Amino acid sequence: MSATMSGSGSAPCRFAHYFIICGIDNETGLEPDALAALYQWLEADRQGRDPAAVAEGENFDQSPLKRTFKSKVLAHYPKNIECNPFDQDAVNMLCMPKGLSFRTQRDSRAPQFHSFLITREDGSRTYGFVHTFYEEVTSPQICSAMQTLHQMHQAEHNASAHNCPSASSSSPSSSSSSMDSLASSLDEVESPTSAQGSRRNCGCSGEGYDSVRDTLYVSKAMCLITPMPFMHACKRFLSQLHHAVTSNQPPPLPLESYIYNILYEVPLPPPGRSLKFHGVYEPILCQRPGAGELPLADFPLGEAFRLLGVENLVQLFTCVLLEMQILLYSQDYQRLMVVAEGITTLLFPFQWQHVYVPILPASLLHFLDAPVPYLMGLQSKEGTDRSKLELPQEANLCFVDIDNHYIELPEDFPQFPNKPEFIQELTEVLLSFGLSPEGGNTSPAPSIAKQTSTLETELKSVSLSELVDDKRNGNLGGEALDVLELLQGNPTLERLQALAKRTGVKVARLEALAAGQKAVGEESVGGRSPKEEQELRNAKLNVQLREVFAARFATMFADYESFVIQNSPDLESWLTNREQMHNFDKASFLSDQPEPYLPFLSHFIETQMFATFIDNKIISQWEEKEPLLRVFDGRIEKARLYNVRAPSLRSSIYQKCTFLKESAQAIEQRLRKIDHTAIHPHLLNMKIGQGKYQQGFFPKLQADVLASGPTSNNRWSNRTCSTQRKVDRHRQPNDHLVLDNDLKEKYMQEARNLGKNLRQPKLSDLSPAVIAQTNWKFVEGLLKECKIKTKRMLVEKMGREAVEMGHGEANITGLEENTLIASLCDLLERIWSHGLQVKQGKSALWSHLLHYQAREEKNELQSESPVSNSQDKRKPESSVGLPALRVSLIQDMRHIQNMGEIKTDVGRARAWIRLSLEKKLLSQHLKQLLSNQTLTKKLYKRYAFLRCEEEKEQFLFHLLSLNTVDYFCFTSVFTTIMIPYRAVIIPIKKLSNAMTTSNPWLCVSGELGDSGILQITKNVLEMTFDSAFRPHAHFSIAFKCQNIGRLTTVQLGHDNSGLLAKWLVDCVMVRNEITGHTYKFPCGRWLGKGVDDGSLERVLIGELVVPCNDEDGGRTPPLQRSPSQIRRISITSLTGRGNKPTTVQIQESIGEAVNNIIKHFHKPEKERGSLTVLLCGEGGLVWALEQFFHHGFRTARLFQKNVFVWDFFERAVALMVNADHIEDIQETPEPLSLTCESFCRYVNAINNMPRNIGKDGKFQLLVCLGARDRLLPQWLPLLAECPVITRMYEENALLRDKLTVSSVVAVLQTVNDFPITLETSLTKCFEL
Repeated sequence: MSATMSGSGSAPCRFAHYFIICGIDNETGLEPDALAALYQWLEADRQGRDPAAVAEGENFDQSPLKRTFKSKVLAHYPKNIECNPFDQDAVNMLCMPKGLSFRTQRDSRAPQFHSFLITREDGSRTYGFVHTFYEEVTSPQICSAMQTLHQMHQAEHNASAHNCPSASSSSPSSSSSSMDSLASSLDEVESPTSAQGSRRNCGCSGEGYDSVRDTLYVSKAMCLITPMPFMHACKRFLSQLHHAVTSNQPPPLPLESYIYNILYEVPLPPPGRSLKFHGVYEPILCQRPGAGELPLADFPLGEAFRLLGVENLVQLFTCVLLEMQILLYSQDYQRLMVVAEGITTLLFPFQWQHVYVPILPASLLHFLDAPVPYLMGLQSKEGTDRSKLELPQEANLCFVDIDNHYIELPEDFPQFPNKPEFIQELTEVLLSFGLSPEGGNTSPAPSIAKQTSTLETELKSVSLSELVDDKRNGNLGGEALDVLELLQGNPTLERLQALAKRTGVKVARLEALAAGQKAVGEESVGGRSPKEEQELRNAKLNVQLREVFAARFATMFADYESFVIQNSPDLESWLTNREQMHNFDKASFLSDQPEPYLPFLSHFIETQMFATFIDNKIISQWEEKEPLLRVFDGRIEKARLYNVRAPSLRSSIYQKCTFLKESAQAIEQRLRKIDHTAIHPHLLNMKIGQGKYQQGFFPKLQADVLASGPTSNNRWSNRTCSTQRKVDRHRQPNDHLVLDNDLKEKYMQEARNLGKNLRQPKLSDLSPAVIAQTNWKFVEGLLKECKIKTKRMLVEKMGREAVEMGHGEANITGLEENTLIASLCDLLERIWSHGLQVKQGKSALWSHLLHYQAREEKNELQSESPVSNSQDKRKPESSVGLPALRVSLIQDMRHIQNMGEIKTDVGRARAWIRLSLEKKLLSQHLKQLLSNQTLTKKLYKRYAFLRCEEEKEQFLFHLLSLNTVDYFCFTSVFTTIMIPYRAVIIPIKKLSNAMTTSNPWLCVSGELGDSGILQITKNVLEMTFDSAFRPHAHFSIAFKCQNIGRLTTVQLGHDNSGLLAKWLVDCVMVRNEITGHTYKFPCGRWLGKGVDDGSLERVLIGELVVPCNDEDGGRTPPLQRSPSQIRRISITSLTGRGNKPTTVQIQESIGEAVNNIIKHFHKPEKERGSLTVLLCGEGGLVWALEQFFHHGFRTARLFQKNVFVWDFFERAVALMVNADHIEDIQETPEPLSLTCESFCRYVNAINNMPRNIGKDGKFQLLVCLGARDRLLPQWLPLLAECPVITRMYEENALLRDKLTVSSVVAVLQTVNDFPITLETSLTKCFEL
């Protein structure tokens, strides 16, 4: 026991942890793969039968040469390592993912190489590298069993020959399970020579297996488990080991010597250093990046680019960054691993935080049902059609068919910033290495047998000459006498000596070795082999491609540290409150970014990998920096020193990477000048006669010599262990935090796993109970994610009110809101995909809705009653005019189905979610959908989220909380669709005032456009009665137009024809018939000549009507309202007692109106809303200035005629154009003369308009034009100095107070800094 411990004491510092052999166990013989039983259990569970009652049976439909049989770990050395316990089941499953496969002499038996990784629950990784080859079966029992299986298969085939056509065709029956189709597509890949039709039909082989005629071969695997991904070095080592087994001549030393050497005597290279160690025939080089360089990544990125092409790889990279579900698909395990490791390597400085299984064993297919982000690799069957591969969920899936150079992207997919320039830079790097950027189907990699068939004699001589002539390690003893004694006493070395002589190496130079002289005839002096040059080239390509990606992040997040919120006094308090705290100022960060970056960045900063990155940054206040973070921060600091870029400078101009040459040189220096050489393989203290060489057969190794390493600590262990321990502290997320008690450990674990709904799947236990437990974790994770998402949406939406309650950030931009809602849509899709019985269409939610719709419509036809019952109908939004809008789940579905712009089920589902959210009906609709339990049970398995009653109720409750805030997520996104509207014009209640003989018209305007002029049929009064049976008259018009967004204004007018041309209008109501949003446009004014201000047309400002059945608590404030009826009736009402605003109130209202306009322009352009409301609405600039001009206004009525401010303007203009006054003006300074001219031009142009908008309307237009053209501050002093002011204003009027006028002018001048654009409804027909 002590020997084992000493051998594994320095395990973290060793190059390799385990050497493993997997294959067939001759003692237990052929065992069917245990996964077949698991499939039967899953199928029984799907069909609702008792899984325990499923009878196990043999499958004779397939040829035994194509069936999978159970593989076993035949040997592994050492037995166990404390820091990396050996997981036999997981290793066996990943070494031979589909179990044993058999071949005959007619089949191809070329060796294959693949790699894998095991991610432990703490996030640390172990890498495996596997060399699979075929070995002749020598056991008569296994050959006999194979013969028997073949005969039984042949009999089964003959008996069902007449059913062959129907059996072989795959019926797309709705009863087939998604997992069944997956399983069938993952049958054993047929061998290249079995492609004849006779072997394909019904899965049988025309030639089959005959134990007398055929030689049977079975797969066997050699595997190295390493702590770091030195892929090339492990591949070369295993390749040489296999070549030593198949060579005509035995290897120079027993295989145990080489295996012992790599397990116990080859150290990990120190950071920033290179290492040479020896395989069987040739030296092997590896290097490790330094502390300031990108972390180690040995998988060939060039191969990933060749397989996919630059364009596809960048798209895949974007999907991974946004944490979508990624499924890689290829026949070749190594291709899956190369693409998966390549793409995660490029994420620097971020790390994938979710399920990561680059090679998904057949037994873990149920993980594709996981409603969480994942990155998995699935082996495809030769010739499998993608269309036949039904996956559990595809709404948020990125499917990558590696072999066919094809990628399917999710919908609503934002592009990576500067994508064209980014692709161009990557293309230049690839072309500089002679690689095509288009990628495509590359020719299959040459088989390992061909790769290793180089000049065997030359390789052996190189190896032996180094063994003999290298004195530094002293492997063969320091004295010649010792060496000679060794040679004479050991038969293995005598055989080695004979071989050396045949290959031309002069072993006689051992005497020179003893004398301390260097070998003169060494053959491998300065040159490098072509293979080493190729590895150097690949390493340089790898690092240059990675530098381009790293440079993009360094540019995008150059100032990320400025937005990190660090407000905890110590680590413990931060961990305790982690879930409730905001760690990053997202709104400010996004506002600081170039516009083209926003669609991508707004999604990316919501991901778990970004959250973890920020967490690591905050933790670095108290602990040592995480390695990736340290390197990235160093890069940013270096860039700052070089560029001296101002932090406020934001540009979307593409900046190329400047580190390419420097990084490549560092790699080349390390590989050209070796820093360290490991101890050479040497003879071990072995028993004679065991493990005898037999060509083509891997020998049984002597376990006692491989079970433990050397007892004495060598210098490599001492030198590298301390460094490795530091690295391990960073690699293990929990180990490096020194916490006092279990509570802190718990908080730390929760903080690290925040947002991770599922830990890495454990491969070693796949019982039904474990699968059920995994699904329960999915359910818990989905509920927690729903709680977090809805809470975040509420907090962000409630803005300042939430901040006052202590919840963090204020304000939410439309971009952020859209990102959060898209994230909610994704969550709902994942919930509806969990535990599906049968997958139908790409959207599980829409499929469920269609099933529900079909049932309800069928019931409707049978009962001849409407689909929606009385409780589905919402009460009318107003008490007058608008009929009740029938609202139901089915009705909203029909709205979406009628939208021809949406082409896919995923798009329809998301549109339906957005519509329901905007109508505050999402929770109610989903509750109604799930109330049909018969349908839910038919569509979902027992463990599905939607069949967990308690969790489902909590989920609906969380969604119900979203009703407290207003969303316009449907209206603002689907801007091109046609929407039906209904408008109602409500006159003042007296019937005589409601009648008009004129021809009324209406034009509705919104943020996205207007409806155009809508003529209303005159004298068609509709009568409605309220709850007290009082009659109400109104005009109603229904119209359909392209979505005009949130409504802002209504133009209402008539042509003044007929006897009853005067019309007293109370308000206009307009309703969006899809979303149900109703807007009220107050008027309270006459339209007609000779009444009020003589206006035949008015522009009304709208306000959103709050439904009477909604609570006010927690709601966002309503839109600005149009001026009230009190202000608009006449001037006399304003000057009546009790209504006079004070001078202070008037000045404050002007300041507030201007302040609101300035705030408007400081918002992002897409988030500003309507400027018309701020100019013309209640509390707007027009309203405030009107109060200013009304103050002290003389309002004496002459012959019952009202006097308006516009009358003052007209008299001022008349005075200015008077000849005597013009002479006075000519004597004034030129700027004042120009001001007079401009004011006169504007007033005259407004008076000459063909529109009859009345005197108040003209005043409103003049103020708006003056604000737009920056003339208001010039006109005000001019009017204050006009002589007509003494006749029309009292002595104490604000307009006659020079100090007040100067103050108002100063306030108005601040508006001049902003480009004011006026709605067409205001400026129509105006010409200067």
